[in-house]
Amino acid sequence: MIDVDLRNRTYAEFVRLGRAPAPEELGTRDEVLAGWRRLHDAHALVLDGDSILMANPFSAVPTPYLVHADGRRWHANCAWDAFGVCVVLGGDGRIEHRDIVVEVRGCRPDDESLVFQCLVPAAHWWDDIVHT
Repeated sequence: MIDVDLRNRTYAEFVRLGRAPAPEELGTRDEVLAGWRRLHDAHALVLDGDSILMANPFSAVPTPYLVHADGRRWHANCAWDAFGVCVVLGGDGRIEHRDIVVEVRGCRPDDESLVFQCLVPAAHWWDDIVHT
């Protein structure tokens, strides 16, 4: 069973700090790591060793999907997650990916003609979530 409180505290600290929290910032290292491993197994976050790599929609490492929201810059794991960052942080933001810039207001993109295409079916995203 996953620890919903740990999941919520982890995400809240990610947002508050603007980065992935270290285990010690949430409690006893061994207990937090055990909880994070359960969350990883439940697809609630992605670990890289003892560190958070992804807490969807947030990426703990730089990616080509940059989001300006809530007065800060965030990295998202993919285009889909970039919109999720805006939603999590209140619904407004600016998404940048290479030559594409999308303003998001009230959880809606300024250009509603955009299409999001996935080459991997959603049912298989977690087969290799880092490279999906």
